[in-house]
Amino acid sequence: MSNQSILKLGIPKGSLENATIDLFRRAGFQITVNSRSYFPAIDDPNIECMLIRAQEMARYVEDGVLDAGLTGLDWIAETGATVEPIADLIYAKQSFGRVRWVLAVPENSPVVSVKDLEGKIIATELVETTKRYLAQHGVSAKLEFSWGATEVKPPVLADAIVEVTETGSSLRANNLRIVETVLESNTQLIANKTSWEDAEKRQQLLDIKMLLDGAIAAMGKVGLMMNTPKACLQDVLRVLPALKTPTISNLADDNWLALNTILDESTVRTIIPRLKAAGATGIVEYPLNKIVN
Repeated sequence: MSNQSILKLGIPKGSLENATIDLFRRAGFQITVNSRSYFPAIDDPNIECMLIRAQEMARYVEDGVLDAGLTGLDWIAETGATVEPIADLIYAKQSFGRVRWVLAVPENSPVVSVKDLEGKIIATELVETTKRYLAQHGVSAKLEFSWGATEVKPPVLADAIVEVTETGSSLRANNLRIVETVLESNTQLIANKTSWEDAEKRQQLLDIKMLLDGAIAAMGKVGLMMNTPKACLQDVLRVLPALKTPTISNLADDNWLALNTILDESTVRTIIPRLKAAGATGIVEYPLNKIVN
């Protein structure tokens, strides 16, 4: 490809950085970060990476500084950037689900709904989104931008906060109670509108989407292969989850069959002993990087 077809890709710097790089590794891309550089190396000559804060990613993609990037739906909404959404990537820094921006108050606060915050002080990093949320509920409150450590601000510096959480553990540790959910978010792969119209770059992005989707689909899954006597086949099949129909192949010995299936990793520790008891032998568990449907 020519230099004009090199894809400029933004990788989110910060809390999602390691999870993103690991996801790309599962998808088949090796991204190497130098602690003194904002331009990670990638083992694809047609991609150039740049580390950008998730909060700023959508703006740089919209302006064409980047052809594409990964950032949260929350920051796309917050900046109001006009970009092309390509993929919903359900992964996050601790788990593979969504994150929530929640309205939270001290445990002993009398606040039970957003309506109770009329005239109060709310600290958050997500100012514009919170402003729209308050307007939707007809509430007028003072919004203060928080540079960090938002959880420690109530009750001295703020009456409430709007903060991001996956599990709620950090909020509970700071004696805060969730009142309402302001916004649900997950990571998205987005593209610049002009770049998306470029046929070569669009195909690059569609290929990346397919590989990333495949890597996410494989998370928490493992492959299992085994041999079983034909006489034991039904007993072995009864052990496997009903929806996990295995691939069955004949072996050189007509009395034996080979089975191959994909299972949730969390179930394997209970299934393998039962498979052995049902007559399966040569049971091999192996990791999966991608499942592409």
